[in-house]
Amino acid sequence: MSDPYSTLGVARSASEADIKSAYRKLAKELHPDRNKGKPDASERFSDVTKAYDLLSDKEKRARFDRGEIDAEGNPTNPFAGGFGGRPGGGGGGAQGFRPKDFEGFGTEGVDLSDLFDGLFGGGGQRRSSGLGGGFGSQQRPPPQKGPDAHYRLTVPFVSAASLEDQRITLADGKTISVKLPAGVDDGTQMRLKGKGKPGPGGNGDGLVIVEIGSHPFYHRDGDHIRMDLPITLDEALNGAKIKCPTADGPVMLTIKPRTNGGTVMRLKGKGWSTKSGGRGDQLVTLEIQMPDDADELSKRLEGWKDDSNPRTKLGI
Repeated sequence: MSDPYSTLGVARSASEADIKSAYRKLAKELHPDRNKGKPDASERFSDVTKAYDLLSDKEKRARFDRGEIDAEGNPTNPFAGGFGGRPGGGGGGAQGFRPKDFEGFGTEGVDLSDLFDGLFGGGGQRRSSGLGGGFGSQQRPPPQKGPDAHYRLTVPFVSAASLEDQRITLADGKTISVKLPAGVDDGTQMRLKGKGKPGPGGNGDGLVIVEIGSHPFYHRDGDHIRMDLPITLDEALNGAKIKCPTADGPVMLTIKPRTNGGTVMRLKGKGWSTKSGGRGDQLVTLEIQMPDDADELSKRLEGWKDDSNPRTKLGI
């Protein structure tokens, strides 16, 4: 992956929302479950995930934009400037070092080989020739971990709202319980350390993409949950105490006498989980329903007419 912006198909000036939207679109399109037998798609999915990991982290994104780290998150040039701090003084290698550079520092009786071992990774491999022992010695890279395993987790709407723990089956057949992060959203990525495929340096990680299911009568409005609640004409006219469903179970709702249809009632803390750890509200819109059998009502209202105009506020 050469450039995370190009990988996600966004400009460098893209907002967090733009980056998240681009990632969600590509993650769904390239997910391995939907591209079985297509190794290119799996590789692109991995690149897209790495790009999003970097750009969704404000600090990493800023460091990348300043050229301090590369697309993999590694320092771009840890030895820039060479030794002695002088331009042209040996760049990033040992050839810029001269013994007289240390004159006046009181080096008598000091073994400088330890200093160079620390800089160049000589360690126990340094030669017995003294000062130059650490030069030329290269530390072996650690064994590479196994590849990441990709999973898709569909979470019921109500479970996501209340952050109910979920069960997921891994590639090795084991089933584990996972906690949903606060503010979980459709397309949220969860990383399970060490739950990937095995390798010489240990297991890779498990990357879980969350998909939130729809609901027959709830829908999200930011951190709030909205729903329409039907009430009878009698309950609207005379008032009543009725049950109202929420993501945490039913609660009692008090309807005031002469309540109009379209009235919105707010249930504090019964909405979606927020990234700060709180909960939004549930907004309930009351809908007055006529009785299934309105014949008796029509007889009782025979000869009566409501001469008021409820549309006056609309200017008509």
